[in-house]
Parts: sequence; C-alpha cells; structure tokens
Amino acid sequence: MEDGVIGRIWRWLAEAPDSAPAATILIRLMAGGVFLWEGVIKFVFPNQGVGRFTKIGIPFPELSADFVGVLEIIGGTLLLLGLCTRFVAIPFIVEMVVAMLSTKIAMFYGVSPLPLPASPPQTGFWAVLHEVRSEYAQLLTVTFLLIVGAGPWSLDGLIARRKKRRPI
Repeated sequence: MEDGVIGRIWRWLAEAPDSAPAATILIRLMAGGVFLWEGVIKFVFPNQGVGRFTKIGIPFPELSADFVGVLEIIGGTLLLLGLCTRFVAIPFIVEMVVAMLSTKIAMFYGVSPLPLPASPPQTGFWAVLHEVRSEYAQLLTVTFLLIVGAGPWSLDGLIARRKKRRPI
C-alpha cells in the first residue's frame, strides 16, 4: 500500500513542503483565526450553531453543530500553529463547500430560511455573491494551504527542517 495511490497521497499530505513563502503565515493566521473564533461562537451563542443548523436543515443539528464547532476550534488552532496543515485543510474545504451549498442555493431562489440581507439585493445572483464572501475566502485560503503547506514559520516547517537534518 505504501507505493500505491493512497500511500503517495498520505506521504504528500504528511510531508510538509519547505518551499512555501514565509508570507504563508498571513494566510494561516487569517484562516486559523476565523475558524477558531467561529467554532467558539457556535458554543457561546447557540443560535449561531444549533439554531442555524436547524434552520437550514442540517441533519442532527445538535450533533452536527458540536462536531463542526470542535473541528473549527481544534483545526483553527492547528492552522494557527502550522501543524498538520494539509490534513486540517481537507475537512475545512468540505465544510466550506457544504456551507455554500446548504445556504446560498436557497438564497439564490429566494427561499432561504435564514434572514435576508438588510439592503438590496436580497435574492438572486448578486445577493449570493455578497453573502458567500466569507465561505469563499475561507475555501480559497484552506485550498491554498492544502497545496503549498504551512510555510517555513510553522511547526510543520520546523518538523520538515529537522527531518532533513537527520540522516536516515
């Protein structure tokens, strides 16, 4: 299995590249910070967690909101530290795609159970573009981190540098 497709994917995910620019830390701080505080908010303000998941029809809203909240707190912290960055990026990519599909399609058609934006447009293409900005930004940041890794100013980078110095 080690030489198979799954083995190659696992190695690619686990072996942090050290070629990402140092400025990658800015992307990590943005994505990690947003995920961390959004996870905390799901527990501090239940209407943003269970309440929102119930309104949009997510199955098992209590369990789902708690799961996503814990994922965001732990994953956001790992992104801030730059540890297991590529592994953490994958569930966040899935989360952002689900968030966009579960909320923005209904908004496009004007049937969203969530409150509509305060100012026009409230439905349709332009309303969706306006409202999707947060998920879109988070989706692109974690996709970037999946591709380039955490960068040199990270625990992933530190581990990669130490592995290079150690003879095998």
